[in-house]
Amino acid sequence: MTRTPFIAGNWKMYKTGTQAVETAVALKDMTAEISGVDIMIAPTFLSLPLVAQAVAGSNVRVGAQNLYHKNEGAFTGEVSAPMIKDSGAEYAIIGHSERRQYFGETDASVNLKIRAAADCGLTPVLCIGETESQRDAEKTFNILDKQVSDGVKGFGSDELNDLILAYEPVWAIGTGKTATADQVDEVHQYLRNLITRLYSKDFADKTRILYGGSVKPDNVKELMAIEDVDGALVGGASLNAESFINIINFRN
Repeated sequence: MTRTPFIAGNWKMYKTGTQAVETAVALKDMTAEISGVDIMIAPTFLSLPLVAQAVAGSNVRVGAQNLYHKNEGAFTGEVSAPMIKDSGAEYAIIGHSERRQYFGETDASVNLKIRAAADCGLTPVLCIGETESQRDAEKTFNILDKQVSDGVKGFGSDELNDLILAYEPVWAIGTGKTATADQVDEVHQYLRNLITRLYSKDFADKTRILYGGSVKPDNVKELMAIEDVDGALVGGASLNAESFINIINFRN
């Protein structure tokens, strides 16, 4: 099955609203003639509606970097899935390693957030990945199995039609290190088989699995050539429109 490549930029806690719009408009113009690839950028919550409005009708889609699992309530400082959807976003990044590491995100809270996103019509981008010590201890597959299985626990395949997985080895995020092609190939094959086991081969065949972790213009072509890599979740290299367009144009 042919899966449309998905290239996403996670802008993390960078860019004011003005800066975010400026970069988004540049990307909108640069991608006007591009086809055959889905493009998403995830600015901060404050910039979401501004960026969504700036790229409306273009090839660029917008996602949130996180969400809270309740729709509303006395939860000071949180942002819900309906609020995110109403801002113009179509995707939500859930379970990013920085959320797990710095803010106490667990597989159980990830599951609740995926439910909130799916119920609201947001496409969840489920982030998974092992730390360097876990890889050194040969626990990579055990960790990934738990993160995926617990993340989608209680969901039928019909509820996760558009689920996107993003494999990001924690030791390669923002470090300049990138997993080798063999390492990426091995993990992505494992994840495809895991989804088959949890659901079905048909479901696994259509599920897009992204690689993330120091993806740059000079390594994206090699990564995208790997059979089970269907796209990239890009951090720092997505903050600059010229750099990001070179990743989006990985075929050239």
